Amino acid sequence: MEAKEQVLQAMREAGAPVNAGKVAEMTGLDRKVVDKAFDALKKEGAIVSPVRCKWEPAK
Repeated sequence: MEAKEQVLQAMREAGAPVNAGKVAEMTGLDRKVVDKAFDALKKEGAIVSPVRCKWEPAK
């Protein structure tokens, strides 16, 4: 599974806005990998930030 998919899946499972550190903990991925996935997902509009520094999948 691609890192972006793992990150999105973890965010869905969390059920609440999460930060990159929490996603890294949940997935076991390296923080740098999670940060890159976040950047890509932000550009695609796949994740949104309802609270400062926390993200969730876009509806």
